[in-house]
Amino acid sequence: MNTALLLSGGIGSRVPGEVPKQYFRICGRMMITYALDPLLISAYVDAVVIVAEPRWRDAILEDARKAGLSTGKISGFVIPGANRQCSILNGLEHILLQGNAVADRDTVLVHDAARPLLSGGLIEACYRALQGHDGVMPVLPMKDTVYLSRDGRQVDGLFERNHIYAGQAPELFLLKKYYQANRALVPEKIIEIKGSTEVAVMAGMDMVMIPGEERNFKITTEADLQRLQKCMGVEDEFAW
Repeated sequence: MNTALLLSGGIGSRVPGEVPKQYFRICGRMMITYALDPLLISAYVDAVVIVAEPRWRDAILEDARKAGLSTGKISGFVIPGANRQCSILNGLEHILLQGNAVADRDTVLVHDAARPLLSGGLIEACYRALQGHDGVMPVLPMKDTVYLSRDGRQVDGLFERNHIYAGQAPELFLLKKYYQANRALVPEKIIEIKGSTEVAVMAGMDMVMIPGEERNFKITTEADLQRLQKCMGVEDEFAW
């Protein structure tokens, strides 16, 4: 069983607006609907679980249906946690409690609603690369020189750019191993986690990297919204 976990619980504090950025509308659709689309149509994904506040759930389903998406793969919603990783753990526990026996090769694919330009090709690449590993993470090579600064003002060191990569979502994991890795961090350490794959690396899981996609960027700032507009070939203001 391959389950996708779509994270849509953030508040989007770095983008101005009356609603979280993943619910901004562009070309008449909410941003989350663009991220949801390739997950629903992928032959590799059997079910989709969405992490979202209760007040947004009906709107998500309605928007998806209006966009012509078949929502039959959506198997449930989960309440967000105290941070991103806690939301993931809530999602993992929901998947495990759905009543089906979990096989060793069952997987969870973690993606962000704030990455709306996910491609079916990248989803397929993740699943194809999993053979012989515990998980898969798409990455991009670092283009800029990366410096270390402990106080944010003074340069303390320099990293070798050829050995530094920027991680992307979706990240694919063997469900059982990844759940156990997350449970081992409860309750204090899981709050400190910044990235999904960080947990797997800490637990000694075998994570393989694959090439990511430049278009698969995360909407974090207002500049990212403008970049998204250019990628989609539209000039209208975002609506919410």
